Amino acid sequence: MTYDPWEPREASTGTLPPAPPDDPPFRSPVQEHRGLLRRAGGGIAAGGVLILKLLGNLAFLFKFKFLFSFLISAALYAWAWGWAFGVGFVLLLLVHEMGHVIQLRREGIAASAPMFIPFLGAMVAMREMPGNAWTEAKVGLAGPVLGSAGALAVLVWAEETDSNLLRGLAYVGFLLNLFNLVPIVPFDGGRAVSALHPAFWFLGLFMVALFFFAYHNFFALLVLLLGGYELYRRWNRRHEPEFRAYHDVTWPQRTAIAAVYLGLAAALVIGMHAAYITPPS
Repeated sequence: MTYDPWEPREASTGTLPPAPPDDPPFRSPVQEHRGLLRRAGGGIAAGGVLILKLLGNLAFLFKFKFLFSFLISAALYAWAWGWAFGVGFVLLLLVHEMGHVIQLRREGIAASAPMFIPFLGAMVAMREMPGNAWTEAKVGLAGPVLGSAGALAVLVWAEETDSNLLRGLAYVGFLLNLFNLVPIVPFDGGRAVSALHPAFWFLGLFMVALFFFAYHNFFALLVLLLGGYELYRRWNRRHEPEFRAYHDVTWPQRTAIAAVYLGLAAALVIGMHAAYITPPS
């Protein structure tokens, strides 16, 4: 028997029939409305917390050093490539660096605001070293992952508007993030492969050396010197207990890093192919 709260009282007893124990208690329309408001209020509060966290990650946007380096870089890139491409390129750099900032904060590591160095890229300075190579690898890969997503968004926009300017910008964004996967510090790839094995740094050094001798690029020479010194410093410490403890990474963690690293590299090559503009014959 279904219990009806509006059923008339019985004349013999003056009481309502007992409700089955498994029936829900009656709630008036006013109570239902209040419950809906409480649930909506909880959702709004959760959304507000998420927005506050996002604003906390973006608080550096109002710092003078960040704004100065951003505007100077944007102006120089705009002078070299036009304002639309120059500003878009700096924004893609910002998205890449934001990947590092967000992951560093997730790991509880204090970091500086992104600093832009014209025609050399951008950087985020860590206030302290990560606790282990697993954390360093996640921080290193976070930049190319978010940066690749930004380049993909530009490519989708380019296809929607049939814009070769945006296709070119997406292509450079994919190339930038792929270049950052070269397995040598200070590139992000060097931090990622630190969780696999330090021997991969020799491969990265060899790749940069080939690039330098092929194109005589000053930036490649700078990376070669910095990367060579960092490789020498770390390799000489590989037998120290602290070094071994830092690189004590489990096989599931190594597998995860290798899968993300190789998968991201393949996806970036595919993205470059999709964004490539065939020169007019």
